Amino acid sequence: MTSYRIALIPGDGIGAEVLPPAQALLDAVGRRHGIQFTYDSFDWSCQRYVAEGAMMPADGLQQIRHHDSVLLGAVGWPGVPDHVSLWGLLIPIRRSFQQYVNLRPIRVLDGVPSPLRNAGTGDVDLVVVRENVEGEYSEIGGRLGRGTEDELAVQEAVFTRKGVTRVVEYAYALAESRGNHVTSATKSNGIVHTMPFWDELVAEVAQQHPSVRSDKEHIDALAAKLVLAPERFDVIVGSNLFGDILSDLAAAVAGSIGVAPAANLNPEREFPSMFEPVHGSAPDIAGQGKANPLGAMWSAAMMLDHLGHPEASAELLAAAFGALADGISTADLGGSADTAGYTRAVLDRVSAPATVNA
Repeated sequence: MTSYRIALIPGDGIGAEVLPPAQALLDAVGRRHGIQFTYDSFDWSCQRYVAEGAMMPADGLQQIRHHDSVLLGAVGWPGVPDHVSLWGLLIPIRRSFQQYVNLRPIRVLDGVPSPLRNAGTGDVDLVVVRENVEGEYSEIGGRLGRGTEDELAVQEAVFTRKGVTRVVEYAYALAESRGNHVTSATKSNGIVHTMPFWDELVAEVAQQHPSVRSDKEHIDALAAKLVLAPERFDVIVGSNLFGDILSDLAAAVAGSIGVAPAANLNPEREFPSMFEPVHGSAPDIAGQGKANPLGAMWSAAMMLDHLGHPEASAELLAAAFGALADGISTADLGGSADTAGYTRAVLDRVSAPATVNA
């Protein structure tokens, strides 16, 4: 029996509603594969911020430093500015634990029709690899002359050789296990320092992976091509800002950002990695039993894969995707199942996994 200790951060809104289904599925699949999970739950959230003035305690990072992984529900609540929740919780975890790869798989699933008329099930299967700890989302900058007609704001982007090279290396290694094709998102025709630097480092890495086909696309053209021909892409690698935007756009192309998963990876496993659905806290439906737990389940499958259990991960996805393929889905996807109903349908398939390509 292999054992793992998982830190749970339910967060806000439906975050607390989607993690229990993911846990139940992890436990069910784990029993079939000799994997045992223990969970420690932490109340770090906007609600905690309102009550105590901080998203997490001062020693929060140390509290979860020795867990094997972190599962996050969702963070955000009306009345608490988004930058408070982001910089008070998610960014410190990502940066302190060197989770420099943000991984976003994108697929058109059976039961989740794409808004694109020619994108059917299986036609879109790509991964966005986003640099996750530097780039455009730096803390360097400031404002002068607040409230005057000469007020200005300066925000510095930070690109390092180490930071760019390691995330690009990850993207190329991933492509070698998939379709041997990497597309680099850039804007070196307009951003004259950081993006040419990015391009140069991508070219250096590409030389070390001669079997992988390499493309370079300016971000504006790439966004258009993702909509017009998403099937042409395999692995897309981009900076923190570009990867952030492209991953949400690609999820929408696949049919719903509400089912999309994400992994914040420390590939060397020197620190715990964090896995989260990207649907947000959805305060408008919180507490109504309407939350779709697929994004959390898919994130849990990514955690299994990262921990070295690809067969268990595939079985989990086969069960989750199989329920969709059989027409069982929550209201956000046009179905009639509630959170508990969809979860039961998925758990029923763990003992007899659906014949779905996972």
